[in-house]
Amino acid sequence: MIDFSISVPSAVLSVSPQKWLTEGDPVTLICEVYGSSTGWTFSWYAVSSDYRNRYNLLSDSSRGAGGNYTFSSAALKHTGVYVCTAERGKPGYYTTYSNKQPVWVTGVSPPVSLIISPSRTQHFTLVSLSLSCEDQSNSDRWRVRRYTEMWGSQTGSTCTINSNITSDTGVYWCQSESGENYHPVNITVHYAVILESPVHPVTEGDTLTLRCLYQHLTPPNLRADFYKDGSLIQNQTTEMIISTVSKSHEGFYYCKHSERGESPKSWISVRGETKKYKNY
Repeated sequence: MIDFSISVPSAVLSVSPQKWLTEGDPVTLICEVYGSSTGWTFSWYAVSSDYRNRYNLLSDSSRGAGGNYTFSSAALKHTGVYVCTAERGKPGYYTTYSNKQPVWVTGVSPPVSLIISPSRTQHFTLVSLSLSCEDQSNSDRWRVRRYTEMWGSQTGSTCTINSNITSDTGVYWCQSESGENYHPVNITVHYAVILESPVHPVTEGDTLTLRCLYQHLTPPNLRADFYKDGSLIQNQTTEMIISTVSKSHEGFYYCKHSERGESPKSWISVRGETKKYKNY
């Protein structure tokens, strides 16, 4: 028996240099066809920020026809989730839609702040978490949104998750009435061991304090080893303090205990004094 089934090629989407950006940073979305590299024309889509999860062709999609779609100076409006497809030949031979790739752009001086309580980016499972959007005028024109496995939103400028579960892990931010997105924060929900790190970017010259916390201790401080970008930087302490932060301290941090396990990784962003955030 002859099998005439035809396999559909897959598009693969990646981002360079990273998906977390500050206004003005360059970023490139890169679309490739798995197992094939020539003769393809690429199209670019934004995933709608509602429950319908629609793919909307970008108005300037053609500028990325060669496989690279670049924002030379990222703006807040570029925050979103993207996919790509490719085609070649006549009649057209199409790939499937690619994997989803989010891009998060943080404002240099945002008009609103996402306040998280407890004030950290990692949280224990089965513990309540509160989020609110606050500006200087105490306006209620903001709403909390999140991107976990798909887009989602909360009505109003505050929301409370009464009993965290790991699927609540995702990016949370504030959205204005006109649809502008501000202050994205990556929140991780994890069992047992977490890293306590600042919600907002750290300014050069400031002090950075990291703590390792264990869910079943009172107080929760755990004596552990601290790592940056996979390398051990301090061992067997309950907290790690960097008294004068510089750009070189930017990176992924986590803590590890020989018996209790290790925390997820958290990205610590460092901003120069000229990019200092307003006081919250």
